Amino acid sequence: MTRAAIQVSVEPVAEADLPVIRSLAERIWRASYPGMISMGQIEYMLDWMYAIDRLREDLRSGVVFEWARFEGSPVGYLATQVESASAVLHLHKLYVLPEFHGRGIGSHLIDRALTIAESAGCRTVRLNVNKANARAIACYQRHGFTREASVVNDIGGGYVMDDHVMVRPIQPPSGART
Repeated sequence: MTRAAIQVSVEPVAEADLPVIRSLAERIWRASYPGMISMGQIEYMLDWMYAIDRLREDLRSGVVFEWARFEGSPVGYLATQVESASAVLHLHKLYVLPEFHGRGIGSHLIDRALTIAESAGCRTVRLNVNKANARAIACYQRHGFTREASVVNDIGGGYVMDDHVMVRPIQPPSGART
């Protein structure tokens, strides 16, 4: 049974808010990824991808973090980066607290990424998703994403990311020249 959709706001994340992003990631990953990857890999990836210095580096390299807020509290986030030379928006991260799954927040964040892509003149949105994450894959497919490739990337520590690369074209506004 799907719970009723809720209204959320999507707001930019400032550098001072990065510890909250890390805290959200810890809650989400530890609840969502067991069974897909080992607890050892979950902790390794949290330390690797969500160290505050790494998040600051991401911001400085052009990654934009935004979060979904419900009744003033953060309940999810996304991280995007425009690659102007290839007209691609990379959707690096999109996560929602498990207790808010099925409420339309993930779809709202995907729509936000598509809006960013269109505004930036991107022709494609690209993301990686764990091959075992059936729920996320189904959500992306509902939003028009298709699998472009499957990849296995060595991330060190004896771990790999076993992902599908998914893409979605961005339609130019009607009347626009391509």
